[in-house]
Amino acid sequence: MNDIVALNKKDFETNQDVRWCPGCGDYAVLAQVQKLMPTLGIPRENFAFISGIGCSSRFPYYMETYGMHSIHGRAPAVASGLKLARPELSVWVVTGDGDALAIGGNHFIHAMRRNIGLKILLLNNRIYGLTKGQYSPTSELGKKTKTTPHGSIDRPFSPVAVALGAGATFVARTVDSDLAHMAQVLRRAAEHEGTAFVEIFQNCIVFNDGAYDAITDKSVRDDARLMLEHGKPLLYGKERNRGIRLRGLEPEAVTVGENGVTEADLVVHDEAADHSGLAFFLSQFDAPKLPVPLGVFRAVSAPAYEDMNNQLHADAEVRRGRGNLAGLFNSGDTWTIE
Repeated sequence: MNDIVALNKKDFETNQDVRWCPGCGDYAVLAQVQKLMPTLGIPRENFAFISGIGCSSRFPYYMETYGMHSIHGRAPAVASGLKLARPELSVWVVTGDGDALAIGGNHFIHAMRRNIGLKILLLNNRIYGLTKGQYSPTSELGKKTKTTPHGSIDRPFSPVAVALGAGATFVARTVDSDLAHMAQVLRRAAEHEGTAFVEIFQNCIVFNDGAYDAITDKSVRDDARLMLEHGKPLLYGKERNRGIRLRGLEPEAVTVGENGVTEADLVVHDEAADHSGLAFFLSQFDAPKLPVPLGVFRAVSAPAYEDMNNQLHADAEVRRGRGNLAGLFNSGDTWTIE
């Protein structure tokens, strides 16, 4: 058996000019993915990046791996076929909020329902950037764009909530401006068996600049975001003295040390809970009333679809030769047409 050749970030950089707008958050995501790949111990020829249509979907051009720039919304379908045909590959899907949640909605949810071994990165800039600034499924209520000049009346999707509702076994969220956190989340996703979904808050500097300032600006971010840590209470704030407790089923932001509140009163994060109730509860948090959670919402083990598919084929091989085609055609409900 040949030893795996040591690789580095440059081995995953192509000779293509990266054609994103200067300052686009996609650059940060690309750099972190290229840094991660050589540390996974996987031969470069065993990686594949599949994308749909959109700014983020240019990703395969910039990864020195196999890949495909497929059609709008269908990247999970193409990637699923590849993973079933070549289950040993590390297959990554890079998509956007419009590509995944509008035309690609069904493909997106069913990939996660099946728990097929894909790593799905959804770069969410809350806008259609490639087509010059129309509102997307994640644009906030009231968003004024070229297609909603009086403000959008559509309620936005929460990608994390959609993933959890589809039964995803790994669901996480990070932001393009926090490189260390993004690196941690991407590694967790890469190591997960089954579907791993990561939403990445990504700034579109041209058509939706500042979309995440409320949680990324240094002057406010400590009080506006909640960094999830498994097994630890939901604490946040510059002094780490703000927290989340429950009043019945309603979350409440409180200050530890005030009105008799202690850390024991706070909700403890459990990413591996038997049910996704807590994770879904967290997916509903939004600033300014509650801090926006970042990190791993859910990480549980379940059989991967490709493994079950391989078992079906193995069982069929064992049974091969025992069938009776004529008997099959004439079994069950039959009728004669006169």
